[in-house]
Amino acid sequence: MGIRIDSLRCSLIAIPLLILASSFHSASVGPCEVSYFNGRQIFNFSLTAPIAGFPHGVLSEDGFYKVAENESVLWFQLCDGMIFNHDPPRCVGCQDCGGPSHCGSGCSALVANNIGGYDVCSTIGGVSSTSADIMGLLSIHIYIADEQNPQKGVIVKISSLDTKENCSLSVSVICNSSGLTGPLGLQKSGTCDYAAVLQHPSGCATVVSVHGKGLGWFATLIIIVLCVFGAYMLAGAVYRHFFLGIRGFDVMPNLDFWITLPQRTQGFFTSLVRRFRGPTESYRDSYSPVNF
Repeated sequence: MGIRIDSLRCSLIAIPLLILASSFHSASVGPCEVSYFNGRQIFNFSLTAPIAGFPHGVLSEDGFYKVAENESVLWFQLCDGMIFNHDPPRCVGCQDCGGPSHCGSGCSALVANNIGGYDVCSTIGGVSSTSADIMGLLSIHIYIADEQNPQKGVIVKISSLDTKENCSLSVSVICNSSGLTGPLGLQKSGTCDYAAVLQHPSGCATVVSVHGKGLGWFATLIIIVLCVFGAYMLAGAVYRHFFLGIRGFDVMPNLDFWITLPQRTQGFFTSLVRRFRGPTESYRDSYSPVNF
C-alpha cells in the first residue's frame, strides 16, 4: 500500500510539471483559436469571436476575401467555406470547389491563374469547421506570427490534402485595432504555395498576465526528494519480491526502520527539548535525592 501511495504521489507531482513545461509553447484550443505563453503572459487569439464592428470575427461579411497580383486571383475565407452571392469565380477546373455552376462555394480557398488566355482554377482548401484534418480534405494550422512579439498577430495556414497540386495558403492576420485592411501582397512560392496579409482587429490578442514566478527552490527540492523516495521504495519492493521471494507487507525495504521511525523521531525531539529547557518536574521527581 505504501509503495502504491508513493508512486501515485510522484505521478500527481509530475503531471503539473509536464503541463507547466508544455505551456511555454503555442497550443490550439479550438477552431481558429490559439494560445501562447511566453513565461510572463498568456496571449489568447480567437479569430471567429465577435468583436465591435465585426460580429463574425475575421470572417468576411461578403462571404469571401479577394486579392489579385499579376495574373493570379485568389479567393479565400478564413475558418469557414466561401459563399458567393455576387461576382463568383469564373475559371476552368472548378470541379473540386462547387463545380462550374457554383464555382467557389465548395471550398475555403481557390486560386485562378491565367494560362494560355484561360483562367485555370486550383483548389487550395476544402470545407472544414475544425483545426484538424477532416476526411483528408483540409488542414488548418495556426501559428504565432512572431514569438518575440506575440501581439503582432497569427498566421493561418490552409492546405488541401487531396488535390494533385497539394496547394497551400498562408494568411498573416496582423493586429490592427483600427479596422480591416487588405488582403494585401499576394505572393507565390514554389508551384502552388501562396501567402497574403490581412490586417484585422481579430489578430489582436487578449493578454492575461501571470504574476506567479513558478515553483521556488524549496518546493522543487521537496518534489525531488519525494520522487527519489518513491523510486527507492518501488525499486526495493520489486527487488525483495522477485529476487528474495518476500511476500506481503514485509516486501517494503527496511521495514523495521520505518516502523520505529515515529518513536525515533519523538525521542529525538524530546531529547532536544530537554537539552534546551532542562529536565521537567516529572523527570526530576522520578529520582530520589541522595545524601552523602
